[in-house]
Amino acid sequence: MLLEPLASAADGTSPGDLPGPLLTELTALYASNHEFFALSGDFPDAHHISTEQVATALADELSQPGAEVLIGRSEGRLIGVVVTLAHHPDPADPDPWIGLLLVDARVQRTGLGRRLATATEDRFRAAGRSAVRLAVLDNNPKALAFWTTLGYELLDHREDTQLGRPCAVLRKTL
Repeated sequence: MLLEPLASAADGTSPGDLPGPLLTELTALYASNHEFFALSGDFPDAHHISTEQVATALADELSQPGAEVLIGRSEGRLIGVVVTLAHHPDPADPDPWIGLLLVDARVQRTGLGRRLATATEDRFRAAGRSAVRLAVLDNNPKALAFWTTLGYELLDHREDTQLGRPCAVLRKTL
């Protein structure tokens, strides 16, 4: 598995700069996860996600200070994307965050999501970070089960900062 940065808020790359084939791959990855996007409400129609919508979503992610988009490939094929934040917008929160971990729905339940999560944690460890946090939508019990199986512990319940959706906040010591 290869996990490499697509772009970060600091490097000035924008999703509009992405090669067409990569944006097409990313759109197919997002579109394969219509079940998640139906829960999240991130797109108006979870069954019809366009390249423009994915480019806009990535641009929104990258507009956050300290944001990074990581691309996961296995055997040359795009299998996932991870969005991280070096710091949460709340200054009282000392940990980096995983904002999104999305695995191509066609290869879910094969261990690739676990490998993406582990590789992301390894990046945080290498950067000297001692823990990581994330939020899981309360209406997504599959994601909660995934993350708790990986050792993440429930810290709190609160609304997300973007859309006010109820979430479980989880933390893992690295």
